Amino acid sequence: MVYENYLPGATETYLFYSMKHLRFTSFLTSNADFEQHYIEKLASQCMLRTVVKDEYLLREGEECKHVFFVEKGLLRQYYLDDNGKEHTIQFAPENWLISDRDSLFFQQGAQYFIQAVEASEVLMIEQTLILNLAKKDEGFHEFNHRLLHNHIRQLQKRIRLLLSATAEERYLDFTATYPDLMLRLPQTMVASYLGIAPESLSRVRKSLAEKNQRRFS
Repeated sequence: MVYENYLPGATETYLFYSMKHLRFTSFLTSNADFEQHYIEKLASQCMLRTVVKDEYLLREGEECKHVFFVEKGLLRQYYLDDNGKEHTIQFAPENWLISDRDSLFFQQGAQYFIQAVEASEVLMIEQTLILNLAKKDEGFHEFNHRLLHNHIRQLQKRIRLLLSATAEERYLDFTATYPDLMLRLPQTMVASYLGIAPESLSRVRKSLAEKNQRRFS
């Protein structure tokens, strides 16, 4: 059963799904070892929000109060430099988590925007709920700890690639990390993620295509 609650004056629709409909329940079951009733409690207390393309879940300066799990669609996280140029930090397709952890943990204004690249359904997980469950269940505590350290590892990898890898190496890492996103993203967003100009991305893709053609000719 799906219940819809339209908030007066709001553009979004909030959907409350039974747990069996959620990708999030399967995500927890396959990635964590903790008691089923805690999975059910966490899923039942989260809110599923539908957002249209280009709508924001978080804007710079707002306090981030949720971790977002993508049930359907595609999100991106980016910031604006002093010249107004966008720098994409992360994409989040289905079954990915995304948040501004600095704002979430330290309860301060966000440095990033989180925006829907496509019409999306996003599960909103409150930080207080995560902390309470981590205190009650050792398995969930370990799961949350592992997620945090995986996030740190990915950020360190991003920094290393941006500082020392070639444009081609960054592009190959992007396609390995997000194998299905090239057809879902504008080239400008991919270039922003790679830290190169769209024209440079075109040259990289052309060069790789020529290498593959020579390899199989």
